[in-house]
Amino acid sequence: MRGLTAPLLKFSLFAVLTVLVTALLAVTISNTTAVGASFYTARFSDVTSLNEGDDVRMSGVRVGKVEGLRLAGRGVVEVQFSVEGRRRIFASATAAIRYRNLVGQRYLALDQGSGTTATLPPDGTIALDRTKPALDLTMLFNGFKPLFQALNPEDVNKLSFEIVQVLQGEGGTVDSLLARTASLTSTIAAKDKVIGDLINNLNTVLTTVNSRGDQLSTLIGTMQKLVSGLAADRKPIGEAINSMSELSGATADLLNKARAPLKADIAGLGALSGNLMEQPKLLTEFLDRLPTKFEAIGRIGSYGSWFNFFLCSASAPGVPPAQGGPPVGIPLTQERCKG
Repeated sequence: MRGLTAPLLKFSLFAVLTVLVTALLAVTISNTTAVGASFYTARFSDVTSLNEGDDVRMSGVRVGKVEGLRLAGRGVVEVQFSVEGRRRIFASATAAIRYRNLVGQRYLALDQGSGTTATLPPDGTIALDRTKPALDLTMLFNGFKPLFQALNPEDVNKLSFEIVQVLQGEGGTVDSLLARTASLTSTIAAKDKVIGDLINNLNTVLTTVNSRGDQLSTLIGTMQKLVSGLAADRKPIGEAINSMSELSGATADLLNKARAPLKADIAGLGALSGNLMEQPKLLTEFLDRLPTKFEAIGRIGSYGSWFNFFLCSASAPGVPPAQGGPPVGIPLTQERCKG
């Protein structure tokens, strides 16, 4: 039992740390706005895949987050975002929505621009002509996938090679380039059925995406918050994993040390059970007498946490009484000494 104290203590500490790390993770995932942040607005014509809580970056460094999105008219979306209080945005700043990773997450990129050192006041707005909307390249390339599969890769490679040669002045003629281009466009024209299937596929995809827009946005937003929270708490999570490794090592060490004594105990129990099986009558008699013995022992200790003993007789064989001395024994007639 003493050998289990250290592992149990380690397990208790690990459980407490796990609860604390989980609470810290929940606070981080909430992605609250920093105290003293300044708020701005940028007007875009399209904010596909941008969500509330996404990063706002300058030169690749996170300086704030997207606070909200709202329609401000036909074809115009206003993006409210916050920037850390110590950061300043120039009046000539531009904004663009860019890819954050390969799974389609976006972030708002700010460029301070040039030509003026005046700053944009808090609650200021970046005009529509100084913003660049999002481009869904994944949807675009997936839609043209059947067309790309129908083209001859060798023709495309030859055309690309001749374009490079012409532009570099390393040979080839414009006539040859045009001939290759005409051959390629003729091949595309001959694939009218493929193009028709392409358009139908695009319509099907866009219809499905449009009908599930809210669910998809919610899913991507939730996943983004979860991944951002896990990334922000990667150090506590790593420490928790290290603690689990230490606990596993301590448990393995305990089992290694206890294996030999446990093996001996199991072997002893096997020998004991074998002996008991060989003497079933003796075991039965012992178990039958055990309640009576426990009852007698209970009576002896019924007065407290001690045992009462009464001397009813004593004898010393071979020892004669002393001359004129007291008798060797005094007969007792109390009830407790009868029987």
